[in-house]
Amino acid sequence: MAKDRRRSEASVRDIDGSLLDNDVNVRLLEALHADPRIAMSALGRAVGLSPPAVTERVQRLVRAGVIAGFSMEVDPAAVGLPVAAYVRVRPGPGQLRRIADLARETPQVVECHRITGEDCFLLKVQVGAVDELEEVLDRFLLYGQTTTSIVQSTPVPRRPLPLRCDEGHAPNPYGA
Repeated sequence: MAKDRRRSEASVRDIDGSLLDNDVNVRLLEALHADPRIAMSALGRAVGLSPPAVTERVQRLVRAGVIAGFSMEVDPAAVGLPVAAYVRVRPGPGQLRRIADLARETPQVVECHRITGEDCFLLKVQVGAVDELEEVLDRFLLYGQTTTSIVQSTPVPRRPLPLRCDEGHAPNPYGA
């Protein structure tokens, strides 16, 4: 993975001779994050490039792996899945691979992360009701211990990565 990341970073540096400290690249990524369906002509106007130039730049960022995809967001409550929970899983002896496989096989597991600490996995589970959450947890309990936290509210929803290094904010993880 580190090798892929270095290759991606090198490809991005080829665009401007820098990673993402070029303001045009940052503005382009911010505009695409705000509206992934934006027309290339509108995106070009937003960042000061012609439509062909902005199209080429977006394609190069995609090829370099900086832009990993274009997506939409679905409100889980609107589709009958209002209960979100984070589940830490501590696999039993020899069950590490089985937990990862089970997470992949379980549609209610919308994220699975391998983590450090006493627990090995952090899952995000999205279900319609608490009894459905219990059924999901029971599947994992066959292979290890779980600790569950049900989400009550989300004061900071998913947001864009901090691409700019402004005073009082985190430094730009992508460059200078």
